Amino acid sequence: MHPNYRPNIPYPETPEILQNRSLFKTDLEHLDSAQLSQVYHWMYLSRRTDDRLRDLFRQGLVYGTLAGGQGNEGAAAPIALLLDRTQDVVCFSHRNLAGHLIWSDHLCDHLCQYIANAGSPTMGREGNVHHGDPMTRSLPIISHLGPILSSVMGSIDSQRRLGKNAIGIGFFGDGASSTGDIHETMNFAAVLKIPMVFVIENNEYAYSTPVSEQYLGDSLGQRAEVYGMNYTTLDISDTEELVQGFNKVFTEVRESGFPTVVEVKTLRLRGHAAYDTCDYLSQDVIDAWDKRDANPILRARLVDALGEVQIHEAETVIDDYLEECIKVSLAQPLIDDQDLASAEFSNANHGFKWGKAGQVFKNVTFAQALNEAHRMILNESEASIVMGQDIATYGGAFKVTDKLYGEFGRDRVINTPLAESATVGYGIGLAFNEHRPIVEFQFADFATDATTQILLNAGTFYFRSGANIPLVMRFPCGGGLTFGSFHSQEIEAIYIHFPGLKVLYPSTVQDAFDCMLAAYDSEDPVLLFEHKGLYRGMRSDVTVSNEYEHVWHPRLVREGNFATIVTYGQLVETCRKVCDYLEEEYEYELEVYDLRALKPIDLEPIRESVRKTGRLIVVHEARRNAGFGGEVVSQITEELFFEMEAPPLRIGAMDVPVPFAAPLEKQYMPTQESITQDIVNWLDKLS
Repeated sequence: MHPNYRPNIPYPETPEILQNRSLFKTDLEHLDSAQLSQVYHWMYLSRRTDDRLRDLFRQGLVYGTLAGGQGNEGAAAPIALLLDRTQDVVCFSHRNLAGHLIWSDHLCDHLCQYIANAGSPTMGREGNVHHGDPMTRSLPIISHLGPILSSVMGSIDSQRRLGKNAIGIGFFGDGASSTGDIHETMNFAAVLKIPMVFVIENNEYAYSTPVSEQYLGDSLGQRAEVYGMNYTTLDISDTEELVQGFNKVFTEVRESGFPTVVEVKTLRLRGHAAYDTCDYLSQDVIDAWDKRDANPILRARLVDALGEVQIHEAETVIDDYLEECIKVSLAQPLIDDQDLASAEFSNANHGFKWGKAGQVFKNVTFAQALNEAHRMILNESEASIVMGQDIATYGGAFKVTDKLYGEFGRDRVINTPLAESATVGYGIGLAFNEHRPIVEFQFADFATDATTQILLNAGTFYFRSGANIPLVMRFPCGGGLTFGSFHSQEIEAIYIHFPGLKVLYPSTVQDAFDCMLAAYDSEDPVLLFEHKGLYRGMRSDVTVSNEYEHVWHPRLVREGNFATIVTYGQLVETCRKVCDYLEEEYEYELEVYDLRALKPIDLEPIRESVRKTGRLIVVHEARRNAGFGGEVVSQITEELFFEMEAPPLRIGAMDVPVPFAAPLEKQYMPTQESITQDIVNWLDKLS
């Protein structure tokens, strides 16, 4: 549900039997008929809604990948009813419609989400089974099921840090249990002692792949022992036992603060999605599932206790309510066109004002400037948390976090397991709640292990849900230090290509400090690229200022009138030296701009410069092929083509892996000599 858009539509009144959405803190030692009826009403509503959505899908009135939860309500409904909706954290999966219905908002909200009309609480931006509700700490899912768990882990840790006795629930199936993210998160949660319940919905098939081709052994839950956690196995068929089992687990985790695993032997009465023919299932499997279906089993028990008439009357009330809600939902108009471009970012800032404004750090290196920025943030913003591998007692691979652990402790400076994906997911979850994490990667190259989390989860989060994700990710990058192919790459273009991520790349000591503050102040996820060659390659004084937002705009490094050079990072100073040489030897005065912010990019000063000079040169250390320079050239020439006096020049690294040996690395990447030669050759062609 998008927090900035709650549809104001006159929906049918919810029946009294569906008014109560909680069994939390009730006596469940011996469930009475009223409690079991409450569970059944939600199970029945979920089953009937799933069936009717399937009908609407076949009529072309519901869109997307419709993954039904028929057969899974027996787990989803009890779990949602047993949680504390005022503080707990959830992320319901594809088959947990019952959980969505119980956890938040009106049935029509959910129907409109599936129909994707003007009543859609996500404004039609999120898929029909992917939506969550930021207002009630229900995280939206992504189709990459493994990565969603670490975000739940981060949000529940945030709740605990805020003093709330909350727990988190993450769902995954037998198929997703094969993904690395599941294991990263289970280990992570155990190491950090985060009170999360890992719920395995084992329906024996991942789409069409049986469990015999997914894992060996009798139980998925047994994997918990490897991570030092307890596990419980429950069967979906016995509702009373399942309710009591989950209640016991939730109580224990809430009290102990330690994670656990619950494997539910569940079933799937429909295909993986509405288009699934299920021809891979034998009739014996289908018949066995039908016999274990919790809905008719619980219904028969309630009929014995309360009589057929009372149960039928309740079902009739729910059926009538559902049909009226479908009628109202289908009557809503289509979604109007939106300004989608403006929805990429929240473009909001927290507006931090630093108490040390005016203070000067004397003669510090690039790395020390970043270190001082971290220290100031940790001192003045209680929401800040710094995390990454070897950042604590060791101080990070490049000592950017040096001594912070000793000053702020493990609660604020966290050594994470070697699990880049789970670390970013954990940061997303913290940011989704009320914290502002800073994640350090040892090398930018290692961020590829967190590609899904960064690009498809963090980058799309605001667009999909309206929730801000104030997350800083620091990328030590660049070559020239003979570190070879896996520690030297310039990969900023990958992240610029995907929406929702802001990218900063400082080139001076002062800008490194200011970029850190600007990134931390942003309510959107920001990637801060830091060239390793700059960490100790320059020194200067740094002044603390609350005017750090200037880093989102280009910096004029050198004035000139013959051509405009656009660059960033370590090559800014290199290009300045190139221009000094060209002026001295050839009497060409070239103008140099340092982009600083690569996304969102402000090209207006560059356009004005090119209008003046008529010539454009773009220089970056990244490979020339598909490098960001190509995008800069395109955007400038699209508007100024007929005002330019020469074709643009792009200078980048060779389109090969980064070589290890120093002479080869020098051959591979732009240097002062090679840049100078490329420009001279270009000038010769123009003459």
